[in-house]
Amino acid sequence: MSTHLCKRIIPCLDVRDGRLTKGIKFENNIDIGDPVETAKRYYEEGADEIVFYDITASHENRGIFLDVVEKVAQNIFIPFSVGGGINTVEQMRAVLLAGAEKVSVNSAAVKNPHIISEGADAFGSQAIVVGMDVKQVDKTQIIPSGYEVVIHGGRTFCGIDALAWAKRCQELGAGELCINSIDADGTKEGYELNLTKLICEAVSIPVIASGGAGKPQDLVDAVTIGKASAALIASIVHYGEYSISDLKEAMRNKHVPVRI
Repeated sequence: MSTHLCKRIIPCLDVRDGRLTKGIKFENNIDIGDPVETAKRYYEEGADEIVFYDITASHENRGIFLDVVEKVAQNIFIPFSVGGGINTVEQMRAVLLAGAEKVSVNSAAVKNPHIISEGADAFGSQAIVVGMDVKQVDKTQIIPSGYEVVIHGGRTFCGIDALAWAKRCQELGAGELCINSIDADGTKEGYELNLTKLICEAVSIPVIASGGAGKPQDLVDAVTIGKASAALIASIVHYGEYSISDLKEAMRNKHVPVRI
């Protein structure tokens, strides 16, 4: 089986002040450990990639945590991406030089879409992930899909339709999209499959489903019903309910191709 058809499992580590943290629907974050140690454990358990978000960087208007990135690069040997507070090509370069394979832009891309094309031109599309935080709203002329892009960690509604924005990001050179449903985030009630499928059908680049995984079947649904290339996970592994190998085993039992 060719590896590019394999569905990926990507643990997401939210980092605040150099510590691993987790919230529900972007609120009430608690400290759950050391990001480098946790990344190492997930790598050893079989994670395909890892994502790090400096969750308060764009809200607090400061730069990225390069010391954590460098330590992670010394300890894990799978691709990892870094997001949070990246606003310039220079910051992208610093993160990639510190050892990350990809950078993720979210709020910065909404405010300045050309950061996507500038990053793709400088480092290749494969290095540029656009993260989208999305909330379900009433359908209007401006938001015909009923899904609106929200930035600043869920604080600011943008008046941008999620489907239109996904297509625009692809046109600008994004190599991958990470679609996070704020409504589902941390609830452990499953991914927002309708949103995921709509976006997967609208673009031809890989789409990562994010927000809401609570059990192995949720990951299966994300990559089958939702058509995602990868499932982002957090709570389901952070609290030790499942290991990554448990999740992969469950997916394989449902005939989902995964790298074991």
